[in-house]
Amino acid sequence: MNILVSACLLGTPCRYDGTGKLEPALERLRTQGHTLVPVCPEVLGGLPTPRPPAERQSDGQEGGDVTAEYRAGAERALELARAHGCTLAMLKERSPSCGRGQIYDGTFSHTLIPGSGVAAQLLEPQGIPVYGESRLDELISQLSAER
Repeated sequence: MNILVSACLLGTPCRYDGTGKLEPALERLRTQGHTLVPVCPEVLGGLPTPRPPAERQSDGQEGGDVTAEYRAGAERALELARAHGCTLAMLKERSPSCGRGQIYDGTFSHTLIPGSGVAAQLLEPQGIPVYGESRLDELISQLSAER
């Protein structure tokens, strides 16, 4: 199975602060025979690394609206998922572009609210289920049982 994965979870330093968020347990998916397809919708949308932090429902901390870049990046992520035949996605939680289930509330106060990032909102209606890294063990178990 091909799985779309936030590049930062694979250790790529593409987050807003120029870091990655390596999730070592993703290697277990590879050992199960799955192909991980890295994607960073924010970079695909044309944003630099590093970049000012941004949250949904408000402008970035430095006043920039990155909605167009998030949308463009989400479209590119969907194109990559389709081109590689990805049937699910593992995306970085709480991210304004990738997050699923919870995102920051737009006040830069570290307050979480129910919601999803732009890419997650685009992928799921297209039949690509989106998981966050807190559900990685559940996904690994599920895929292992399906084998």
